[in-house]
Parts: sequence; C-alpha cells; structure tokens
Amino acid sequence: MLLVLLLLKYSLGSKIILGIFFVILAYMIFHFAIKMIEMGYVLKHRRPYYVHFYLFKKKLNDSQKQVLKTKFRFYNKLSDKNKRYFEHRVASFIVDKDFISRGGLAITEEMKVLIAATAVMLTFGFRDFYIGLISKIVIYPTKFYSKTNNAYHKGEFNPKLKALVLSWEDFLKGFDVDDDNLNLGIHEFTHAIHINSIKERDISSTIFSDTFKELSELLSKNEILRNHITSSKYFRKYAYTNQFEFLAVAIENFIETPHDFKSEFPQVYDKIKQMLNFNYAGY
Repeated sequence: MLLVLLLLKYSLGSKIILGIFFVILAYMIFHFAIKMIEMGYVLKHRRPYYVHFYLFKKKLNDSQKQVLKTKFRFYNKLSDKNKRYFEHRVASFIVDKDFISRGGLAITEEMKVLIAATAVMLTFGFRDFYIGLISKIVIYPTKFYSKTNNAYHKGEFNPKLKALVLSWEDFLKGFDVDDDNLNLGIHEFTHAIHINSIKERDISSTIFSDTFKELSELLSKNEILRNHITSSKYFRKYAYTNQFEFLAVAIENFIETPHDFKSEFPQVYDKIKQMLNFNYAGY
C-alpha cells in the first residue's frame, strides 16, 4: 500500500514538473515568435510595432502639469491621449532618477519637470524611455568646473558615473528662445541617448544606433550633401567637432526648427526622424 502511494506521489510530482516545463517552453517559444515577428516589422517599417502600453499610468499633480502647460511647447502640441502618456513618462522619469544639487542650489519641482520633460520628449517615440545609462542628474546654478578636461562646462554626460550634469541657468536659456537651435538639455540628453543606444539592445536603441550608422554613411559618401551642409551655416560650427556633436546639434535643430530642417536637408531630417521615431506634434 505504501509503495502504491509513493508511486502515485512520484507520478503526480512528475506530471507537475513536466507541466511546468511545457508551460515554460511554450512561453519561450511564444516570446521568441513575437520577437521574430516584431523584428520583421522593424526591418520593413524602421519603427517599433508599438510604443505606448501601460497597465497603470502615473499622474502629475496640478502644479507639475502647470509647468508643462506654461513652459513646455512640445507638450501643448500633443493630442489629449499623448499628453496623458507624456505625463506618465515624466512622472516615471522623475521617480527613476536622483536629482542632486550643487553650489547651494535648491532642487524644485519645476527643475525636475522641465528636465524630465526634455528627456521624455526625445524618447517619446521609444518604447524604453528611461535612458538606463543615467541614474542621477546633477544640477549646478551656473557653469561648473569639470575635472574631465579642467575647464568650465554648461553641461556634460559622464557614462562612467551614470550622471548627466547641467547648469540650470544655461538649461533655462534653452527655453527662452524656442527657435534659435540652442538647447542645452536637448544637446546633453542626446549624448546620453546616443551612448545608451550603443550599449543597449532593445528595439528603440537598435533603431537609433543603426540609423545613426546609416546617417554617417550617407554623409561620408555624399560629398554634395556635405558641402551643402557646411556652406549653408544652418548648423552651428560646434556640430563639426565630431560625429557625436554633429548628432547632438542636429537634434537640437530638428526639435526647434523642424520645417527649416526638412526644407533644407530632407535626407538628414528623415534619418533623424527615423532615429527618434518622431511622429508627433507635426514633425
């Protein structure tokens, strides 16, 4: 009798283990199939199959929303649905990052909202918008001394420390005139997104880094386009420091003067739009 019970128990245990094994196997096959289907979609359309999907959306309080409404032009151009997505991402980004003050500066809600909104704007076409290489955002009142090259900076991204460092005074200047193609926040976050895209392999990072390679190849092979870019003076001189700076400056221009950009350099504009998956607010 005991032997029978032991055999039944063993048989039942084996069935449970076998059942668990097949559930895990089925999940792995399903996950792999979905990934392959999306990769096919990405190769054809050069964008993620979906971007926004949230079981529960975080909310901003009234004062935080007011900052967006009065000081962030991009937010006001969005549809009501996309505004809710934008608010969720801003709230999530604020919670995810450590905001650290330097030079006696007091961190305010306005600082957090505007800085987070800048990052969210640039990654609004990404599925993963957190920019994993950033864990802390350090804010100085004005220009700060950097030991990286023993000089004063307005902003910098330090991937080793996972820190984005900003001068608040200069960050705000980026919003004083919204069509001068000068925006410190956009510039520094672009560097972070670019480096993050090289290290990460999520769908949006892959599209960003692969399209950057396409853009680099386009510029290296098309001498007429290169000469047109340099002679037009549409991009400021700092863009020609290196490829990373060209991209950061180009995205500043893309965000602030999209119609001029598209009219002047449609091929480059299309690559930037593809990199960011930017199908919002008239871009």
